[in-house]
Amino acid sequence: MSSYIIEADGGSRGNPGPAGYGAVVMDATDRQVLAEAAEAIGVTTNNVAEYRGLIAGLTSVLAVGGEGAQVAVRMDSKLVIEQMAGRWKIKNEGLRPLAMEAGKLARRLRVTAWTWIPRDQNRHADRLANEAMDAAAKGLTWKAGGAALTDSPPPTSTPADSGTRADSGNLGGSGTRDASGTRDASRTSARSRSSSTSTSSSTSAQQTDLLDVSAADISDLSAPTASLATTQGRNRGTGWAPPTRVATSLLLLRHGETPLSVERRFSGLGDAELTTKGLAQASAAAERLSREPYHLDVIVSSPLKRARQTAEAVAQRTGLTVEADDDLREVDFGAWEGHTFTEIQRGWPAELAAWLADPAIAPPDGESFEAVAERVKRAEERLIERYEGRTVLIVSHVTPIKTLLRFALMAPPAALYRMHLDLACLSLIEHYADGQSVVKSFNDTSHLH
Repeated sequence: MSSYIIEADGGSRGNPGPAGYGAVVMDATDRQVLAEAAEAIGVTTNNVAEYRGLIAGLTSVLAVGGEGAQVAVRMDSKLVIEQMAGRWKIKNEGLRPLAMEAGKLARRLRVTAWTWIPRDQNRHADRLANEAMDAAAKGLTWKAGGAALTDSPPPTSTPADSGTRADSGNLGGSGTRDASGTRDASRTSARSRSSSTSTSSSTSAQQTDLLDVSAADISDLSAPTASLATTQGRNRGTGWAPPTRVATSLLLLRHGETPLSVERRFSGLGDAELTTKGLAQASAAAERLSREPYHLDVIVSSPLKRARQTAEAVAQRTGLTVEADDDLREVDFGAWEGHTFTEIQRGWPAELAAWLADPAIAPPDGESFEAVAERVKRAEERLIERYEGRTVLIVSHVTPIKTLLRFALMAPPAALYRMHLDLACLSLIEHYADGQSVVKSFNDTSHLH
């Protein structure tokens, strides 16, 4: 029995932005190209485009090898590979219909492996996706063989830089796509065996997460002074589907100054109150957040006093109430609570060294950063689900805020040691409908000056 390899890719120039996919089917023995598929699919996200590329590749294998064909799937999207292999859950409902469609096709085949590969090993599919997007930007339609037709308009009227690809969520490099159209002439006959897969994907889920603002709108915004979520009231559609929510905005506000922060002492679950200066910092943040362009929908706070006092200052200015979430409390420093770093270094040198080296290690009688990450993740998922499409102010502490930023950046636990957060600073994370996250602002203290 013949066996095949699918290499598929998808990309979005802007994420979301003008998007396209590419897929190539090869003979597993000699890697001869048997089929190619590519299509520009309008304005959407990387993850949607990646799934569309997979669907096109699976459809092509069925056309070439028939039911039950043996195939190995290779992609540079860690998300798609892990979800299709069943190792990751599909948390974004917008991607679920695409995953279900891909799953139905895969069950008609014998998939031997779902393998993530670096992007430089996925150049063929990457090139096809780029060619399709380049053609669409010129008002043309991609066709196997490198030709482009002018008999249909591009899926989007928004031209884009044809060289770059936004890559939130995918592993591998983030360099420029090779848009070369050259191919080995020996592949021409093999390509002719491909069915018209560039239009065979289901359209039922291809437009699940479009923005309801134009690319020009987005380019004019800066955060946190102009969160994307604040633009959601604009009645502008993309022309492809009814307007959908842009993002859930998490504004992250660290509490103001306390006596322990003045003395640079470890301050975890000890319930210190704000100093006079801390109250002034909270007031300054509240004044800023009560003005345009901010439109807070919800205020959620750590239950500790210093955070609650900061949150209440904002609540008084905005007319909102404060919701407490215990998962947003600071890390428990245990025996180190109230001590300076120097005191801990002298009293617990071995324990401190272990704690700094491993996020799974807790201070004596305290809590590890790994444990904090688990509860902060719970809080994040709750808030995004409960307040989808709204602007949520989270008032918390250094460790939970750094952890949320680390999640958004897909950074390792060691990144906690590479961030600095000032007292009463603001940061902003936008969570998009497809599960992608973007850090829009970090450690902003302009309201304090």
